[in-house]
Amino acid sequence: MQIDLFHDTACPWCRIGKRHLQLALAQWQGKPVQVRYRTFFLNERIPAAGEDFRPYMNAKVGGRIPLEQMFAGPGQAGERVGLRFDFEAITRAPNTLLSHRLIALAPDSHKEAVIDAVYAAYFEQGRDIGDLDVLVELAAAVGLDGNAMRTLLLSNAGQEQALADARWARQAGISGVPFFIVNERYAWSGAQPPEAILQMLRQIDGTNN
Repeated sequence: MQIDLFHDTACPWCRIGKRHLQLALAQWQGKPVQVRYRTFFLNERIPAAGEDFRPYMNAKVGGRIPLEQMFAGPGQAGERVGLRFDFEAITRAPNTLLSHRLIALAPDSHKEAVIDAVYAAYFEQGRDIGDLDVLVELAAAVGLDGNAMRTLLLSNAGQEQALADARWARQAGISGVPFFIVNERYAWSGAQPPEAILQMLRQIDGTNN
């Protein structure tokens, strides 16, 4: 069974959706599952240097709700599954292309660790995940060759894969993430609870596990 998970590294609900999927798969007893992480851009027009976080978020919600109220939802949902969010620490709304390129370039043996490190750096430490030095440091911290990864990121390596994923998502009509596609046929959106994910996988697999 293959699951394509479209996500953006600056999306709190994507981080939660990924954790929910991991919790569901920990209970899964059906066919082997391969998860493929695919790029989605919540906003691909953000400058490479990013933007000031709070003004950007205020403009995004148009002043309809206080930011603290908007941040409360993912903060509480994350806490229930062991994820910490510190939105007060975030100062930059990043362009996430570079972080998606890092994920694309990471070998399968390290991909999960890279994704988790990028999410934690941004949402727990407020680090700029659009910054090359930050991403190289994160890559090295999970056991990759930092110098080699810097060289790759300074080139165009991984860019076409990331952009191709984003194009595919647009053409498929995906407008929000996280978005999950199973076996290229079945799909759901949002950070569904682990129990709901498990039930959907059982129905797709045709098992009674």
